[in-house]
Amino acid sequence: MYQIGELAKKLSVTTDTLRYYEKHGLLKPCSRSETGYRLYNDNNLRSLQFIISAKKCGFTLKDIQELLSIQVDKGSHKCHEVKSFTEHKLQQVDEKISELIAIQSSLKKLIQACDGGDKSAANCSILTTLEDDDGITY
Repeated sequence: MYQIGELAKKLSVTTDTLRYYEKHGLLKPCSRSETGYRLYNDNNLRSLQFIISAKKCGFTLKDIQELLSIQVDKGSHKCHEVKSFTEHKLQQVDEKISELIAIQSSLKKLIQACDGGDKSAANCSILTTLEDDDGITY
């Protein structure tokens, strides 16, 4: 059994992180000590490792809840469900990357169009472009 601080230290997270996961239903202490401290077991440790790994892959808390529900009841689910779920996440990431690349391109265009001199910002090409109805296009 681990107290919250021990579990947090074991996985290099803060106790606030554990409380946050508990608040959002991702982690539940297996019991409490006589003095009211949260107590966790090795199953909690494995669940927390799962949560941390899923977060590193970019899954949201809602995504992780879904994955945990599948993981807890693996026998009632098929591998293709998990793969499809993960493919959908990858598609979202790809879309976000495309958006970020477009933003990067726009910012580069704004920067290249501006000489950055000591003249008044009233004549700044960046501000003028952003004020324009057409704005910047990707």
